[in-house]
Amino acid sequence: MDINKIKALKIEEVWLNPINKVFDKYEINTPLRQAAFIGQCQHESVNFKRLEEDLNYSSERLCQVFPNRFKSIEEASPYNYNPIKIGNKIYADRLGNGDEASGDGYRFRGRGIIQITGKNLYSVASNDLGADFVKNPELVATPLYAVLTAGWYWNRNSLNLLADHKEYTTMTKRINGGLNGLDSRISKIEEAFRILS
Repeated sequence: MDINKIKALKIEEVWLNPINKVFDKYEINTPLRQAAFIGQCQHESVNFKRLEEDLNYSSERLCQVFPNRFKSIEEASPYNYNPIKIGNKIYADRLGNGDEASGDGYRFRGRGIIQITGKNLYSVASNDLGADFVKNPELVATPLYAVLTAGWYWNRNSLNLLADHKEYTTMTKRINGGLNGLDSRISKIEEAFRILS
């Protein structure tokens, strides 16, 4: 990808080298694959501007977004606009994290342009990419590792194949765990494809 396409996609130049590196490393080598990668990552990272999960929720919003973890406003009140407590609660005892008191939930919250989440993914990514994300989880929120972990996750979940067949619903479920922002993702993918083609 060249600088003019990065600019046309409204992506800052700082992302050019890491994106090109990932495209080569993980065979994201057709306009369709590249567009799907960029569109999904644009949605996940708010156009490459948010590299850490935003966990700043009101009590009311916590009940809407995480109904299995917060069943009432009263239960959610102690977590009102407290990202650290929220992260530790919603990611406790899953994804390889310890209990709420361990601090793992917030420590291993979503980071990077595809928002890898949980101690298990941080650990496997560390082994595969040769950087210690468990000891230094904030590395995933730097441009190089934000993109490398996204490419690694993309490859690990066979997303090139889904991009080849335009299976954006399945792709979104593998990235997000649900269909959050599906229309936005598809719109961003289609726009990226127009530019890259």
